[in-house]
Amino acid sequence: MAIFLHEHSKILVQGITGAEGTKHTRRMKAAGANIVAGVTPGKGGQNVDGIPVFDSVKSAVDATGADVSVVFVPPRFAKSAVVETIDAGVPLCVVITEGIPVHDTAGLWSYACAQGNTTRIIGPNCPGLISPGKSNAGIIPAEGAKPGQIGLVSKSGTLTYQMMYELRDIGFSTCVGIGGDPIIGTTYVDCLAAFQSDPETDAMLLIGEIGGDAEERAAAYIAEHVTKPVAGYIAGFTAPEGKTMGHAGAIVSGSAGTAAAKKAALEAVGVKVGKTPSEAARLLRAMLKN
Repeated sequence: MAIFLHEHSKILVQGITGAEGTKHTRRMKAAGANIVAGVTPGKGGQNVDGIPVFDSVKSAVDATGADVSVVFVPPRFAKSAVVETIDAGVPLCVVITEGIPVHDTAGLWSYACAQGNTTRIIGPNCPGLISPGKSNAGIIPAEGAKPGQIGLVSKSGTLTYQMMYELRDIGFSTCVGIGGDPIIGTTYVDCLAAFQSDPETDAMLLIGEIGGDAEERAAAYIAEHVTKPVAGYIAGFTAPEGKTMGHAGAIVSGSAGTAAAKKAALEAVGVKVGKTPSEAARLLRAMLKN
């Protein structure tokens, strides 16, 4: 099984005619994703490698039954693109775009809530998600990925790819990159809950980083609701205070948001936290053997 994305998912790509949209559409297709439509206002009637392009998300959904949208539009258009997806009733919206103003992200998330949270938002500023052997929505490389028993959730795209490589012999049910912005749609807790309910996910891997309190919230949830083994890694032990490190949300302020605090919170609830990504992979491997 998998969470959020499966072999029956029908994907539309917003911004499909742009360079990034076209490139990653081809990569997703090569990974087995069912790309049924693209959306670029003003370019309806065209096609990209045989995939029909529509002027609006609603027209694409009406024509193809698409139930996943992957957003590759520039930051200034991202809010309206996601709102359009919500209005069209698409159940899953994966926002790859980086650099969306926090005010816009807050606005689109507020809009999603006001509409009853019928659309799950993943991101923004994320690599998307992949259910190996089933589907791929975003920019996560599928090469070498195979189905398996690990559920992975991560703020970092690059570390997602590394952990997929480290544990490629075991494989994954789904790998979800939730993004590193201060405001995101789907959280660690959302993914942990879904993996806990998935009968074919036997263990979980959580990749965190400095900034915010998402990892501490995940630790609290694990303590109360997760019975499967969890391993983790926290990036940013050497990050200087007050300096943003890569992601917009990766910033330490005083004692808040430090890697040490996050590691301590996770270890306090039984999560095995590696000092390096490779050690985290070894810890999870050992937990599965036991």
